[in-house]
Amino acid sequence: MTPSLSTRQTIVELLSNMQDGKEIRAYLQRFSALDQSKFAVIKVGGAILQDQLKESADALAFLHTVGLTPIVIHGGGPQLDAVLAERGIDTPRIDGLRVTDARTIDAARDVFIGENIKLVEAVRAEGVEADGIVAGVIEADYLDKEKYGFVGEPKSVRLGMLKSIVDSGAVPILTCLGIAPGGQLLNINGDSATRALVEALQPMKVIFLTGVGGLLDRRGVLMQSINLASDYEKLMKADWVQGGMRLKLQEIKRLLETLPLTSSVSITTPQGLIRELFTHGGSGTLIRMGEPIRTFTSKTRLDRAKTEALVESAFGRKLRPDWWDRLEIHQAYISETYRAGGILTKVDDFNYLDKYAALEEARGEGLARTVWRQMSKANPVFWWRSRTINGFNAFYSEAATGSVKKGQWTVFWIGETDWKRIERNAERVAALPPSFTT
Repeated sequence: MTPSLSTRQTIVELLSNMQDGKEIRAYLQRFSALDQSKFAVIKVGGAILQDQLKESADALAFLHTVGLTPIVIHGGGPQLDAVLAERGIDTPRIDGLRVTDARTIDAARDVFIGENIKLVEAVRAEGVEADGIVAGVIEADYLDKEKYGFVGEPKSVRLGMLKSIVDSGAVPILTCLGIAPGGQLLNINGDSATRALVEALQPMKVIFLTGVGGLLDRRGVLMQSINLASDYEKLMKADWVQGGMRLKLQEIKRLLETLPLTSSVSITTPQGLIRELFTHGGSGTLIRMGEPIRTFTSKTRLDRAKTEALVESAFGRKLRPDWWDRLEIHQAYISETYRAGGILTKVDDFNYLDKYAALEEARGEGLARTVWRQMSKANPVFWWRSRTINGFNAFYSEAATGSVKKGQWTVFWIGETDWKRIERNAERVAALPPSFTT
């Protein structure tokens, strides 16, 4: 059963009235304008199907209910391991790939059919039509028959089949099985199958649903965003980036190199999927090819016209004529194309975030997150203010150590713990002259 237009409108209205309503509506409008076969490819891991089937179905059904149709591909590795063990089939691995003989491909077929049916039925139980495709969309050839057996390398994708399902109003749900010339089923690595779909569809979003819900840094803390243009080489040189994480980053970089710069990869949980897609703060790790973030310690090297255009466009207001002349930069973090930036100044004896600005498209690309991450890493203590009615305050509240309302302003700070300084600085920040004409 496909949700009615009135149901979709009701849900959109409810979302728009939430604390993050403005940004949710902006993302919905952006995604809805796409050909829906180019909205998103979502990879659901086998472990997620085991442990979070209901949550995954809920998230997929929600997207469809608001008019968005992802292309879903799922794995089944843990389930296949269990079946092979039950059948007494030993499957060695070479180069991280499971050597697949005739008995193993038969077991894989049985497992993937079963897991596909489970996910399709779970989505249908949420009132959304879904079509399962065990094989036929991904055409493949033997990777190396003598070495790996029935393991395939994707060669092409039948887009007509997928588009037909999307146009019918259903969610396509695929397995990682491919078909070789002559009709032989081949076992395809999940990341390779996902990459083949992505290269063929060129979607705006690529999403991996995992139990951890993102990539973790050396302290085990979730990394909110990775800008490959500025972060990739540093991560590859880090001694704590090993094994699966290293391979995942390499695979994601390879994948993003085939896509427009507006595309991105998100790693999140089923429960965090909606927030990751529809809010600036997100709920997982957002990865983009991105662009370098440049650091300035003086405004002499900044392009005044581009800086003012960024601020005025982001805030939708006109700067006072004397703003630039009064600006005394402590540090500025500006993306190479001037689409996102943060400008820190000195007020008395503390750092003040005078402007944190990002074009709407840059927020969707994660540039704003990258600027914030670099700025806050280099400046563990700073202050800023925002109008109390600003819808972006939800992000600020999560990022801040604390906040206090002062008239029309909410004053935020990071890293400060001395209450005497907090009281003094909050009054000082609230009393700063306005930057805009109205």
